[in-house]
Amino acid sequence: DCSQYTNRSCEECLKNVTCLWCASSRRCVEYPVRRVLPPADLCELHSARWGVCWVNFEALIIAMSVVGGIILIMLGVCCCCCCKKKSKKQVSGGFFIRPDKEDERMAREREKRRVRQEERRAEMKSRHDEIRRKYGTVLNHSH
Repeated sequence: DCSQYTNRSCEECLKNVTCLWCASSRRCVEYPVRRVLPPADLCELHSARWGVCWVNFEALIIAMSVVGGIILIMLGVCCCCCCKKKSKKQVSGGFFIRPDKEDERMAREREKRRVRQEERRAEMKSRHDEIRRKYGTVLNHSH
């Protein structure tokens, strides 16, 4: 029972996690678990302590609000950065504004394949011309 720690110390009261210390009245009471915050008639927020004695509920609410606000702002900034990055990759006037590394790598591979294909084509043409010369079927043709 938390009331046995009334008029003692905050530390003694809060050894039991179900207890709430009210600094103004020096009362130790059961934490009202059905409610998120203790009601004002039980203890004012600036006097209520739960978990640790050095933080009151008022400071806890303010700190949590600030941390939550910072997290929301950071998420918003991250979303904006991602959207800007995606919009820069979109086609503008037929050209990519800033292709990413994957696009550059794919373009290099395409160019390598095209060069290899031209080399194979030239090699095949040279073989066919050699065969035509060998068998005397060289005709004047322009490929």
